[in-house]
Amino acid sequence: MPYTPAWAHTMEAVMPKYDLDTIRHSAAHVMAEAMLELFPDAKLGIGPAIEDGFYYDFDLPRSLTEEDLDDILERMKESIKARQDFQREEVSRDRARELLSDQPYKLELLRDLPEDAPISIYRHGDFVDLCRGPHVSNTGDLRWDSVALQSIAGAYWRGDEKRPMLQRIYGTIWHSKRELREHLARLEELAKRDHRWLGRDLDLFSLHEEAGAGLVYWHPKGGRIRTIIEDYWRQKHFQGGYDIVYSPHIGRSWLWEKSGHLGFYSDSMYAPMDIDGQDYYLKPMNCPFHIMMYRSRTRSYRDLPLRWAELGTVYRYERSGVLHGLLRVRGFTQDDAHIICTPDQIEDEILGVLRFSLAMWNAMGFADVAAYLSTRPEKAVGEPARWDQATVSLRRALEEEGMAYEVDEGGGAFYGPKIDLKIRDALGREWQMTTIQFDFNEPERFDMVYVGDDGKEHRPYMVHRALLGSMERFFGLLIEHYGGAFPLWMAPVQAVIIPITDRHHAYGRELEENLREAGLRVELDDSNDRMNAKIRTAQLNKVPYMLVIGDRELEDEAVSVRLRSGEDLGAMPVNVFLAKASDIVARRDNYRLWDDASQA
Repeated sequence: MPYTPAWAHTMEAVMPKYDLDTIRHSAAHVMAEAMLELFPDAKLGIGPAIEDGFYYDFDLPRSLTEEDLDDILERMKESIKARQDFQREEVSRDRARELLSDQPYKLELLRDLPEDAPISIYRHGDFVDLCRGPHVSNTGDLRWDSVALQSIAGAYWRGDEKRPMLQRIYGTIWHSKRELREHLARLEELAKRDHRWLGRDLDLFSLHEEAGAGLVYWHPKGGRIRTIIEDYWRQKHFQGGYDIVYSPHIGRSWLWEKSGHLGFYSDSMYAPMDIDGQDYYLKPMNCPFHIMMYRSRTRSYRDLPLRWAELGTVYRYERSGVLHGLLRVRGFTQDDAHIICTPDQIEDEILGVLRFSLAMWNAMGFADVAAYLSTRPEKAVGEPARWDQATVSLRRALEEEGMAYEVDEGGGAFYGPKIDLKIRDALGREWQMTTIQFDFNEPERFDMVYVGDDGKEHRPYMVHRALLGSMERFFGLLIEHYGGAFPLWMAPVQAVIIPITDRHHAYGRELEENLREAGLRVELDDSNDRMNAKIRTAQLNKVPYMLVIGDRELEDEAVSVRLRSGEDLGAMPVNVFLAKASDIVARRDNYRLWDDASQA
């Protein structure tokens, strides 16, 4: 083996001299420099580092095209190879105005800085920007072969729909070319799993902006999956000692004033509607309705704990710019629950909620769950002793369950501490889903009481719990986690029967009826397509099983079974297939379609 001197390492080995945020913010400046070379009249917005990359906003004389990105990237690479120094300079406000006199957006940012704030600019080459930094020492500290420009989007200046629409260029840069390659490959896989496209291709749901932005239309196949999940959700809640309740979609303004939503949450609520001279609001939350149910009669300590759960559809205003498929919508069904109990019961109830949440996530195919504990902020309602007891209860539940957790000191809501559970999907992304939240605000506002064993009135504890978060957002996550290839127990169509010729259609119809009666969700493809085309269609639709039937299968009362992965299991008696499939469904196996086959 030839000798390699110690110094002869690749640049990849020595590159992590700067953290990625510093590298990415520096790359944003290099991109802005390139834009001013191409568009001397360009007006600069902001250019921060973001997760996995950076962006910069520009006000330009024309709309950019994808072809422009190639020219911008080439100029960026020239700047990187030129090894231009980044130079920081603290300047007076007047000097900053002079340097940025032709940049109105920068001047606005300058005006908004506090009078006593230090003002710094960064230069490299002929480019000057208002910036706090930090940056790399010179452009050569960036790797020219580890940067890529990805997309162009519109963005309102400072996120305000009433301000100018700017053009935003997204880019990414990494420590090495290898890391860039891996990131781009991951993005390609993300694009394949994007729930918006899979939802369309698999005919699961649709969105119709012309009929109302941010509102979801569940198609039959998506509705089937939702029903399966909701039925399982209800079953587990009943087994866990919960009761299911239903509440209205609207309520009088008094209710939302009393709950505090109109004071704290009005920007996210829709405008009121006049009914019989009274203002009514679409509900953004379910909790005030559950409290009204609690107050419908006198409650005793013997009645507690109460565990009330609801799949309640709520409506919240989101700006059109942040709407995103199923992940950010304006109308969604929250899998909500409220636990109302005595102080003595709270620790057992919190532990029960935590275990219930973990069991549900495991059943849905998510085993990687992380916990975060948020504690009392400076401004909080409720007695400090209650906060202390609630926080101890949350902490003990996590520790008794053996869960590692991070503490966000002072990160609780003003009305109570909480546990957040974040799950990691098949692509390694973390999603905030379950929240277990104490509430000392609503019980006080609504004067919730129970009669204790001493005959006196006492204030109950109330815990909000959203488990899956919302059916819409969870479904978007579920689609991307499984790439649309749902586990057998969730799949809207579990098997497609594929007759080889027309003379096998009668057997196909009989088979369809028998399997459906046995509990499987099956369809018969009696189209005029050839067998291979039918198989290909079923695979594209990610149907778990293809049951091919021809003369031999007709004679033997059998089916030839293929998996959506393409694996051919061969012919077998119908009752053998049915027993195998039914067993996998009953076990709710999230990863296998056949016990002696590779993962599907």
